[in-house]
Amino acid sequence: MKLCIQRVSSAFVKVNGESVSEIDKGLLILFGAEEGDRDEYIDYLARKACGLRIFERDGKMNDSVKDIDGEVIVVSQFTLAGKADKGLRPDFTNALEPVEAERMYELFLDRCRAELGMNKVGSGVFREYMEVGLVNDGPVTIILEKKE
Repeated sequence: MKLCIQRVSSAFVKVNGESVSEIDKGLLILFGAEEGDRDEYIDYLARKACGLRIFERDGKMNDSVKDIDGEVIVVSQFTLAGKADKGLRPDFTNALEPVEAERMYELFLDRCRAELGMNKVGSGVFREYMEVGLVNDGPVTIILEKKE
């Protein structure tokens, strides 16, 4: 399971030109599930992402999104499972099949909402073409991964 976490001053997700999620200061989290991922990875990654101290206070990265009362948007992104080590076309065979991937994505959203509050976590729309926009603050981008 992989997360691409971006510290943002604002972010949005649109589907068919209509806004489905919008936040100010917080995190945009791209979520990718892979073959072999387990539910306990979700608990670990949700706690880690919501507690990650990447917001500045006193000239250092001291605060988490929870500490700053920030918001989060989580977007499912199967392309995080892509491998491009051979040839020029990425191979996505390691991506988890859609039914199980959606279940894990929803579970991750639930865990983030338990950490931060229901009104603090927005989402994209699973298996839809989305426009995702952000103002990366810093820029700060962290990759978290959990495997066996």
